[in-house]
Amino acid sequence: MTPYINELVYITLIFFSIATVCYFFSSRDKRIAKTALILSVAGLITTSLALIARTILAGRLPLANGAEFALCFVWFTVFIYLLYEVKSKNKGAGGAVMLIVALLIATIPILMPGQLGDAKPLAPALKSPWLTSHVLTAVFAYGGFALAAGLAAMHLRSSASPQGEEWVSRVIGISFIMLTVTIVLGAIWAEQAWGKYWSWDPKEVWAMITWIIYAIYLHVHRQKFWRGRNANILAVAGFIIVLFTKYGVNFILSGLHSYS
Repeated sequence: MTPYINELVYITLIFFSIATVCYFFSSRDKRIAKTALILSVAGLITTSLALIARTILAGRLPLANGAEFALCFVWFTVFIYLLYEVKSKNKGAGGAVMLIVALLIATIPILMPGQLGDAKPLAPALKSPWLTSHVLTAVFAYGGFALAAGLAAMHLRSSASPQGEEWVSRVIGISFIMLTVTIVLGAIWAEQAWGKYWSWDPKEVWAMITWIIYAIYLHVHRQKFWRGRNANILAVAGFIIVLFTKYGVNFILSGLHSYS
Protein backbone atom coordinates (compact mmCIF):
# COMPACT_ATOMS: atom_id res chain seq x y z
CA MET A 1 0.00 0.00 0.00
CA THR A 2 2.81 2.44 0.87
CA PRO A 3 4.58 2.26 -2.54
CA TYR A 4 1.18 2.62 -4.17
CA ILE A 5 0.53 5.90 -2.33
CA ASN A 6 4.03 7.18 -3.08
CA GLU A 7 3.62 6.39 -6.77
CA LEU A 8 0.32 8.27 -6.84
CA VAL A 9 2.04 11.28 -5.27
CA TYR A 10 4.77 11.29 -7.93
CA ILE A 11 2.24 10.82 -10.75
CA THR A 12 0.21 13.71 -9.33
CA LEU A 13 3.34 15.87 -9.21
CA ILE A 14 4.00 15.10 -12.88
CA PHE A 15 0.42 15.94 -13.89
CA PHE A 16 0.40 19.27 -12.08
CA SER A 17 3.92 20.21 -13.25
CA ILE A 18 3.04 19.66 -16.91
CA ALA A 19 -0.32 21.39 -16.39
CA THR A 20 1.57 24.42 -15.03
CA VAL A 21 3.63 24.70 -18.20
CA CYS A 22 0.58 24.17 -20.42
CA TYR A 23 -1.42 26.86 -18.63
CA PHE A 24 1.38 29.40 -19.02
CA PHE A 25 1.30 28.76 -22.79
CA SER A 26 -2.45 28.20 -23.10
CA SER A 27 -3.09 31.58 -24.72
CA ARG A 28 -1.16 30.44 -27.79
CA ASP A 29 -3.28 27.43 -28.71
CA LYS A 30 -6.66 26.13 -27.59
CA ARG A 31 -5.31 22.57 -27.69
CA ILE A 32 -2.69 23.49 -25.08
CA ALA A 33 -5.41 25.03 -22.91
CA LYS A 34 -7.49 21.87 -23.22
CA THR A 35 -4.47 19.72 -22.35
CA ALA A 36 -3.86 21.84 -19.25
CA LEU A 37 -7.44 21.31 -18.11
CA ILE A 38 -7.28 17.54 -18.73
CA LEU A 39 -4.02 17.25 -16.79
CA SER A 40 -5.49 19.26 -13.90
CA VAL A 41 -8.50 16.94 -13.74
CA ALA A 42 -6.17 13.92 -13.93
CA GLY A 43 -4.15 15.34 -11.05
CA LEU A 44 -7.31 15.84 -9.03
CA ILE A 45 -8.24 12.20 -9.65
CA THR A 46 -4.82 10.86 -8.60
CA THR A 47 -4.89 13.08 -5.51
CA SER A 48 -8.30 11.59 -4.68
CA LEU A 49 -6.91 8.07 -5.12
CA ALA A 50 -3.96 8.88 -2.85
CA LEU A 51 -6.34 10.17 -0.18
CA ILE A 52 -8.49 7.04 -0.47
CA ALA A 53 -5.41 4.80 -0.25
CA ARG A 54 -4.18 6.69 2.81
CA THR A 55 -7.62 6.39 4.44
CA ILE A 56 -7.59 2.62 3.91
CA LEU A 57 -4.03 2.29 5.23
CA ALA A 58 -4.54 4.47 8.31
CA GLY A 59 -8.10 3.30 9.03
CA ARG A 60 -9.28 6.90 9.53
CA LEU A 61 -9.78 10.15 7.64
CA PRO A 62 -6.46 11.51 6.31
CA LEU A 63 -6.39 14.69 8.40
CA ALA A 64 -3.77 14.14 11.08
CA ASN A 65 -0.23 14.71 9.79
CA GLY A 66 1.46 17.17 7.46
CA ALA A 67 1.46 14.95 4.36
CA GLU A 68 -2.23 14.18 4.75
CA PHE A 69 -3.00 17.87 5.14
CA ALA A 70 -0.93 18.67 2.06
CA LEU A 71 -2.94 16.19 -0.02
CA CYS A 72 -6.23 17.62 1.25
CA PHE A 73 -4.93 21.17 0.69
CA VAL A 74 -4.00 20.34 -2.90
CA TRP A 75 -7.27 18.50 -3.60
CA PHE A 76 -9.44 21.37 -2.44
CA THR A 77 -7.31 24.05 -4.16
CA VAL A 78 -7.54 22.27 -7.52
CA PHE A 79 -11.24 21.53 -7.06
CA ILE A 80 -12.20 25.15 -6.43
CA TYR A 81 -9.86 26.35 -9.19
CA LEU A 82 -11.60 24.08 -11.70
CA LEU A 83 -14.96 25.39 -10.51
CA TYR A 84 -13.65 28.92 -11.01
CA GLU A 85 -12.35 28.14 -14.50
CA VAL A 86 -15.64 26.59 -15.59
CA LYS A 87 -17.72 29.42 -14.16
CA SER A 88 -15.53 32.35 -15.27
CA LYS A 89 -14.26 30.84 -18.56
CA ASN A 90 -10.88 32.34 -17.60
CA LYS A 91 -7.73 30.19 -17.66
CA GLY A 92 -5.29 32.99 -16.85
CA ALA A 93 -4.75 31.96 -13.23
CA GLY A 94 -4.20 28.30 -14.07
CA GLY A 95 -0.41 28.54 -14.35
CA ALA A 96 -0.01 30.20 -10.95
CA VAL A 97 -2.47 27.89 -9.17
CA MET A 98 -1.03 24.70 -10.69
CA LEU A 99 2.48 25.87 -9.80
CA ILE A 100 1.34 26.31 -6.20
CA VAL A 101 -0.21 22.83 -6.01
CA ALA A 102 2.80 21.21 -7.73
CA LEU A 103 5.09 22.75 -5.10
CA LEU A 104 2.74 21.62 -2.33
CA ILE A 105 2.79 18.05 -3.65
CA ALA A 106 6.60 18.23 -3.91
CA THR A 107 6.83 18.99 -0.17
CA ILE A 108 5.49 15.50 0.62
CA PRO A 109 8.47 13.44 -0.65
CA ILE A 110 10.98 16.20 0.20
CA LEU A 111 9.89 17.30 3.69
CA MET A 112 7.60 14.48 4.85
CA PRO A 113 8.83 11.34 3.07
CA GLY A 114 7.63 8.75 5.56
CA GLN A 115 4.34 10.17 6.73
CA LEU A 116 2.03 8.60 4.15
CA GLY A 117 3.37 5.16 4.99
CA ASP A 118 3.09 5.63 8.75
CA ALA A 119 0.09 3.74 10.13
CA LYS A 120 0.90 4.23 13.82
CA PRO A 121 -1.91 5.25 16.22
CA LEU A 122 -2.68 8.94 16.54
CA ALA A 123 -0.99 11.05 19.21
CA PRO A 124 -3.26 11.51 22.26
CA ALA A 125 -3.89 15.18 21.46
CA LEU A 126 -5.26 14.23 18.03
CA LYS A 127 -7.79 11.74 19.37
CA SER A 128 -10.53 14.33 19.48
CA PRO A 129 -13.84 14.92 17.71
CA TRP A 130 -12.58 18.44 16.99
CA LEU A 131 -9.87 17.15 14.63
CA THR A 132 -12.12 16.76 11.59
CA SER A 133 -13.89 20.12 11.84
CA HIS A 134 -10.72 22.06 12.69
CA VAL A 135 -8.65 20.58 9.85
CA LEU A 136 -11.39 20.67 7.20
CA THR A 137 -12.13 24.36 7.83
CA ALA A 138 -8.37 25.03 7.62
CA VAL A 139 -8.20 23.15 4.30
CA PHE A 140 -11.13 25.23 3.01
CA ALA A 141 -9.49 28.49 4.13
CA TYR A 142 -6.01 27.66 2.82
CA GLY A 143 -7.35 26.38 -0.49
CA GLY A 144 -9.30 29.59 -0.97
CA PHE A 145 -6.27 31.71 -0.15
CA ALA A 146 -4.23 29.70 -2.69
CA LEU A 147 -6.80 30.38 -5.41
CA ALA A 148 -6.92 34.07 -4.47
CA ALA A 149 -3.12 34.27 -4.63
CA GLY A 150 -3.15 32.68 -8.08
CA LEU A 151 -5.77 35.14 -9.30
CA ALA A 152 -3.89 38.07 -7.75
CA ALA A 153 -0.62 36.93 -9.36
CA MET A 154 -2.41 36.80 -12.72
CA HIS A 155 -3.61 40.36 -12.23
CA LEU A 156 -0.12 41.53 -11.34
CA ARG A 157 1.10 40.24 -14.72
CA SER A 158 -1.66 42.04 -16.60
CA SER A 159 -4.20 44.75 -15.86
CA ALA A 160 -7.04 43.48 -13.71
CA SER A 161 -10.67 43.99 -14.63
CA PRO A 162 -13.20 45.02 -11.96
CA GLN A 163 -14.72 41.54 -12.30
CA GLY A 164 -11.30 39.96 -11.71
CA GLU A 165 -10.76 42.09 -8.60
CA GLU A 166 -14.19 41.05 -7.37
CA TRP A 167 -13.28 37.37 -7.70
CA VAL A 168 -10.17 37.85 -5.55
CA SER A 169 -12.01 39.75 -2.82
CA ARG A 170 -14.94 37.32 -2.85
CA VAL A 171 -12.70 34.27 -2.47
CA ILE A 172 -10.67 35.92 0.28
CA GLY A 173 -13.84 36.99 2.09
CA ILE A 174 -15.20 33.43 2.22
CA SER A 175 -11.79 31.99 3.12
CA PHE A 176 -11.39 34.58 5.88
CA ILE A 177 -14.64 33.42 7.46
CA MET A 178 -13.42 29.82 7.35
CA LEU A 179 -10.06 30.83 8.85
CA THR A 180 -11.90 32.55 11.67
CA VAL A 181 -13.91 29.38 12.29
CA THR A 182 -10.67 27.35 12.19
CA ILE A 183 -9.08 29.52 14.87
CA VAL A 184 -12.17 29.41 17.09
CA LEU A 185 -12.45 25.62 16.78
CA GLY A 186 -8.73 25.29 17.46
CA ALA A 187 -9.06 27.37 20.61
CA ILE A 188 -11.90 25.17 21.89
CA TRP A 189 -9.89 22.04 21.09
CA ALA A 190 -6.78 23.51 22.78
CA GLU A 191 -8.72 24.17 25.96
CA GLN A 192 -9.86 20.56 26.08
CA ALA A 193 -6.43 19.12 25.18
CA TRP A 194 -4.06 21.47 27.04
CA GLY A 195 -6.30 23.38 29.45
CA LYS A 196 -5.88 26.77 27.70
CA TYR A 197 -7.76 28.45 24.87
CA TRP A 198 -4.62 30.32 23.86
CA SER A 199 -1.01 29.55 24.80
CA TRP A 200 0.98 31.74 22.35
CA ASP A 201 2.20 28.63 20.58
CA PRO A 202 4.05 29.58 17.32
CA LYS A 203 1.27 28.04 15.20
CA GLU A 204 -1.36 30.05 17.06
CA VAL A 205 0.64 33.27 16.75
CA TRP A 206 1.19 32.88 13.01
CA ALA A 207 -2.42 31.87 12.44
CA MET A 208 -3.39 35.14 14.10
CA ILE A 209 -0.89 37.08 11.96
CA THR A 210 -2.47 35.48 8.88
CA TRP A 211 -5.92 36.46 10.11
CA ILE A 212 -4.77 40.07 10.64
CA ILE A 213 -3.22 40.33 7.16
CA TYR A 214 -6.42 39.19 5.46
CA ALA A 215 -8.52 41.38 7.77
CA ILE A 216 -6.43 44.34 6.57
CA TYR A 217 -6.98 43.26 2.95
CA LEU A 218 -10.75 43.11 3.40
CA HIS A 219 -10.70 46.50 5.09
CA VAL A 220 -8.68 48.38 2.47
CA HIS A 221 -9.12 46.57 -0.85
CA ARG A 222 -12.08 48.71 -1.89
CA GLN A 223 -10.33 51.96 -1.06
CA LYS A 224 -9.45 53.87 -4.19
CA PHE A 225 -5.83 54.44 -3.16
CA TRP A 226 -5.35 50.70 -2.45
CA ARG A 227 -7.35 49.06 -5.23
CA GLY A 228 -5.54 47.14 -7.95
CA ARG A 229 -1.83 46.38 -7.68
CA ASN A 230 -1.48 47.07 -3.95
CA ALA A 231 -4.45 44.84 -3.09
CA ASN A 232 -3.10 42.04 -5.28
CA ILE A 233 0.35 42.25 -3.70
CA LEU A 234 -1.28 41.98 -0.27
CA ALA A 235 -3.25 38.91 -1.41
CA VAL A 236 -0.05 37.21 -2.57
CA ALA A 237 1.82 38.26 0.59
CA GLY A 238 -1.00 36.87 2.71
CA PHE A 239 -0.66 33.48 1.05
CA ILE A 240 3.11 33.47 1.62
CA ILE A 241 2.33 33.91 5.32
CA VAL A 242 -0.20 31.05 5.05
CA LEU A 243 2.58 28.82 3.72
CA PHE A 244 4.91 29.88 6.51
CA THR A 245 2.19 29.20 9.06
CA LYS A 246 1.74 25.70 7.67
CA TYR A 247 5.31 24.73 6.78
CA GLY A 248 7.74 27.24 8.26
CA VAL A 249 6.32 26.96 11.76
CA ASN A 250 6.28 23.14 11.63
CA PHE A 251 9.88 22.74 10.46
CA ILE A 252 11.60 25.82 11.91
CA LEU A 253 9.76 26.64 15.13
CA SER A 254 8.98 24.05 17.77
CA GLY A 255 5.72 24.09 19.67
CA LEU A 256 2.61 22.23 20.68
CA HIS A 257 1.68 21.70 17.01
CA SER A 258 5.04 20.18 15.99
CA TYR A 259 3.44 16.75 15.50
CA SER A 260 1.61 18.07 12.40
